[in-house]
Amino acid sequence: MPGKVTRASAVLLFLGALAYTAWVLEAVVRTGLDPVRAYVSELAATDQPFGGLFRAADLAAGLLVLTGAALGLRAARVRAVPEPGVPRWARTDPRPAGRRPWLLVGWSALALFGAATALDSRLPLSCAATADPGCAAREAAGLLPATHTAHAVSSGLAMTGALVAMTALTVAARRYGLWPPLARTGPALLALALAATVWTLAAVAAFESGHGGGALGAAQRLQVLLVAVWTGVLAVSVAREAAREATGEAAREAAGERG
Repeated sequence: MPGKVTRASAVLLFLGALAYTAWVLEAVVRTGLDPVRAYVSELAATDQPFGGLFRAADLAAGLLVLTGAALGLRAARVRAVPEPGVPRWARTDPRPAGRRPWLLVGWSALALFGAATALDSRLPLSCAATADPGCAAREAAGLLPATHTAHAVSSGLAMTGALVAMTALTVAARRYGLWPPLARTGPALLALALAATVWTLAAVAAFESGHGGGALGAAQRLQVLLVAVWTGVLAVSVAREAAREATGEAAREAAGERG
C-alpha cells in the first residue's frame, strides 16, 4: 500500500506541475497581454478572452498538488539504509517520520500551496491593470471588486507555501537521505526561485509606485516556472523512490518464497 500511495503522489505532483505551467500557452494563443509586463494571473481575469481556460488550469494545478502533497505526507516513513559509499546527504536518517520536522513542514507547505492556488482560481481578477489604464485607475481609487484584494492574499499564501515547501523538502532530501535528484538540484532551484521572488517583489513595488513595471511579467513568469520545475523534480524523485520500494518489496517476497 505505501508504494501505491507514493506512486500516486508522484503522478499527481507531476501533473500538477504541468498544469501550473499552462501560462506558456500565451506563446501560441493571442491573449492581448504583454508577457514581459503583465501578471500571470491577469491571463485568468474575467475580462480576458482565455480567462476560463487559465482559471481551469490553475484549479487543476492546485487540486493535483494538494492531493499529491497529502499523499506524500501520508506515505512519509523510515527509508532503507543506503549502500556504503553514498555521499553524506544520501545517508538515511533512522528517525520515524513524526520526528523528521523538515519533511512534515515541507509536505504541509506544499499542500498549502496547492490549496491556495486552487482558491486563486476561484477569486479571479476582473481586469488586467498592467494593460488597461482604466483598470489601473479604478485599482488606485479602490473601486475594484473585493476579489482583487482576496486574490492578492491567496496568491501571497500560494507563493509562501511554495517557497517554504521548496526549502523544507530540499533540506529534508539532503538531511534524511531521500530523493537523490531533489537533493542534488533542489538547492540551485531554490536559490534561483528566491532571486526571482526578490525581482518580482521589486517589480511589483515599482509598478505600484508608478515607476514602471521593471519587467514584472518576466520576473513572475520566471518565479512560477522555477516552482513548477522544482515540483516536477520532486515528482520524479518520489517516483524513483516508489520504484525502489517496489523492487525491494518484490525481493523480500521472493526471498520469503524461497525460505
